[in-house]
Amino acid sequence: MAQTAVAIINKPAWVELTTPDVEASRAFYSRIFGWQIDVNPDPQYGGYAIAKLGADDAAGIGPKQSPDAPTAWGLYIGTDNVDALAQKVDEAGGTVIAPPFDVGDQGRMAVFADPIGAVISAWQGARMSGFAAHRTNAFGWAELNARGVERAIPFYESLFGWTHETNDAGAGAPPYTQFQRDGEQLAGAFEISPDMPASIPSFWLIYFDVEDVDATARAITEAGGKVTVEPQDYFGGRFAVVADPQGATFGLFKSSNPS
Repeated sequence: MAQTAVAIINKPAWVELTTPDVEASRAFYSRIFGWQIDVNPDPQYGGYAIAKLGADDAAGIGPKQSPDAPTAWGLYIGTDNVDALAQKVDEAGGTVIAPPFDVGDQGRMAVFADPIGAVISAWQGARMSGFAAHRTNAFGWAELNARGVERAIPFYESLFGWTHETNDAGAGAPPYTQFQRDGEQLAGAFEISPDMPASIPSFWLIYFDVEDVDATARAITEAGGKVTVEPQDYFGGRFAVVADPQGATFGLFKSSNPS
């Protein structure tokens, strides 16, 4: 797990892949993003690996805890008191899926579902470490794909103190909501198209910042993954949605705005 500094309290603090084939996933993401993989040798962590970019931690890769668990990327929000946060979830309209628990000596976490069923986790780190974000081949954005986005927005504002702004996203696209805190854009949200199969639930999609969306999408298909939404322009740059060989979906994006 990554450690939470004050700078990422109530903001994205970690991303994590749960997968049925950890060795294959480590090899795939190392190839695509150039991550160096550090597997924790302590048996209590079950082969959990930290993907690193230089000295910073970029992501976690760990085995699924049960065959029924989804193969998916998950989002963690930083907190300085995960137990107090968990106590607010029911009142905010969500559900506590996994009550707060210790993760070895690394920190403490919990897992929640928002009022429309999207899963999100909270992380209270016991140690300080850098989370690689908003740089090439690292976490860049999180986006709530929602069935009933208007019911989810108050939950995140109540739980994490976020505010939001909703704007027109252009012809044929649903309005786009951006969550903010302390003047910083943190995440997005929009309503899933009613044409999407009903079996697809609300979910958080993790995007990684890349230098070239089209080239990375091609590399993903060459490595055994697939492209589910072809590279295309959007109001802030260029993006694509892809899946790794084990089926975990994630996004690629390149902002057109200078950082």
